[in-house]
Amino acid sequence: MPAGKTLSKLSLSLLLLLGLATISAAWGFQLIGGYVPCKLCLEQRVPYYVGLPLAALALVLALADRVPALVGLLLAAVAVAFAYGSGLGIYQAGAEWGFWPGPSDCGGGTAAPTSAENLLSALSTTRVVSCTEASWRLFGLSFAGWNAVASAALAALALVALVARRRKQA
Repeated sequence: MPAGKTLSKLSLSLLLLLGLATISAAWGFQLIGGYVPCKLCLEQRVPYYVGLPLAALALVLALADRVPALVGLLLAAVAVAFAYGSGLGIYQAGAEWGFWPGPSDCGGGTAAPTSAENLLSALSTTRVVSCTEASWRLFGLSFAGWNAVASAALAALALVALVARRRKQA
């Protein structure tokens, strides 16, 4: 198998694995850790919901060696989706650090509790934060900051796959 196609498929496979790990971690922090995502946090998941299926389709087509032009188009769309996700992460992380104002309509929340007992239980187990307050940090980066890094890496992997395919076709 030519080196360009191998690098492209390897990059796509890595993109899918890292992307799935990242979105799984976000869901894990929400469902297991009790961190309620704000509106902007939920928006940062959309590039994963769009980009990962497109990357999977690109990988299937690349493995079957079918429709190379469509594979290139899909890779470009994946790169754009994750670049947008990185931009959202940078925007929220900057708002958390006070570099610029965050959105005025952003805050965490859950569905209304059905009883006083449920309300007390929810208050003791749920962490609700606004888009401008980091609820967690690791090495100085919040969830949004880590999403910016992960999304940028995923966009870069999509571009590596795209460039490798184009070099091989040239």
